[in-house]
Amino acid sequence: MGSILIKGGKVVNRGTIRVQDILVRNGRIERMADAIDVIADQELNAEGLHVFPGLIDDQVHFREPGKTYKADIFSESRAAVAGGVTSFMEMPNTDPPALTQELLEDKYRIAAKNSLANYSFFMGASNDNLSEVLRTDIRNVCGIKVFMGSSTGNMLVDSEKTLEGIFSQAPMLIATHCEDEATIRDCFAQYHKLYGDDIPAEFHPLIRPVEGCYKSSHFAVELAKRYNSRLHVLHITTAEELALFDAHIPLEQKRITAEVCVHHLFFSADDYAAQGHKIKCNPAIKERRHRDALWEGLKNGHLDIIATDHAPHTLAEKQQAYTQAPSGLPLVQHALNVLLDFYHQGKITLEEIAHKAAHAPAICFEVDKRGFVEEGYWADIVLVDLEESWQVQKENILYKCGWSPFEGHTFKGKIKSTIVSGHLAWHEGRFNESSTGKRLLFNR
Repeated sequence: MGSILIKGGKVVNRGTIRVQDILVRNGRIERMADAIDVIADQELNAEGLHVFPGLIDDQVHFREPGKTYKADIFSESRAAVAGGVTSFMEMPNTDPPALTQELLEDKYRIAAKNSLANYSFFMGASNDNLSEVLRTDIRNVCGIKVFMGSSTGNMLVDSEKTLEGIFSQAPMLIATHCEDEATIRDCFAQYHKLYGDDIPAEFHPLIRPVEGCYKSSHFAVELAKRYNSRLHVLHITTAEELALFDAHIPLEQKRITAEVCVHHLFFSADDYAAQGHKIKCNPAIKERRHRDALWEGLKNGHLDIIATDHAPHTLAEKQQAYTQAPSGLPLVQHALNVLLDFYHQGKITLEEIAHKAAHAPAICFEVDKRGFVEEGYWADIVLVDLEESWQVQKENILYKCGWSPFEGHTFKGKIKSTIVSGHLAWHEGRFNESSTGKRLLFNR
């Protein structure tokens, strides 16, 4: 692997911004200094640009195997890299779901061949695969995923005995989707009785309500405290849930952490009128007071990580009636742009973006030598022009599904280059696919 010299960029790392040169050799950051004068295989002029650690997205759905007509590891990892996401952790609800070690390794084999970004895959839990879950290698798998809600049908884990077995015996991080199934069923029955299959999109947050989220998250936190489990609760959406998470413990010492997703920070229930089922997702985008509370929770430390829950479906699927329209939206290409939008609005600092979307995932998941722009770390680096504006249009959307809820939106801030494990994978609007990303390893 060749060398890259990045000259004069403003490095955003560990709460500081400092102009530095960066020398990358053999995939890693070999040296950082005020000035480095060596001849490298490639030299990038980063003067006037900001240099971020590559984002680590701990929650994506890339649909392979089984649903590759709408997304696959190759297409979505390319979109991620173009958006400054250098590493992803993908969910097990594929077809077939990753419920055995053999099926899990099948996904790693596909990624080793096809992923432009670094990768890891969650081991899936069901009501009857505890022995398989406990075989998971803590060193090279990001975590165990438990769906404590019916978002993915047959992967719902609603057996209290199974949940107790996972929480009491799992030797690694447990990531949960928390929505109470019985609450959702009752609410859905009420609205289906009124509207049939064609329930208006704005009722989605009432069908998957605050009470269901809180009840399930509370149960997960209770289990984690009972067994001292390492719990990470995904995509928090309500003001009420924030009180479940401690804001005063240093992140490195937390046993229970929580995440917020970019679309829950960007959209509110007011947007269903224009977006309809395009922004239908689980847990649901809720009323504005919850979005405001999520921002407060992000700033004060109740929420530790920003992720995407990238979950693409075709536009034709999303245009169906409520009961047929699937939940989820494509986000991974535009996550950093959304965060830069928030920066320009004064909602978040550049240092906070680096922390919540790169440093914190690396800390929470104990990722080996990634998530920071520092000597000895893998060179996962993003060069950003904060001032360049551009508009999301069909022709620059890279998702296989071909659409985005941000289509027509003008972002201020553009990703100029993305380096993945020392490989310049995206530069000035072009991919270099001569090298693939690497499997993430974990210090556990």
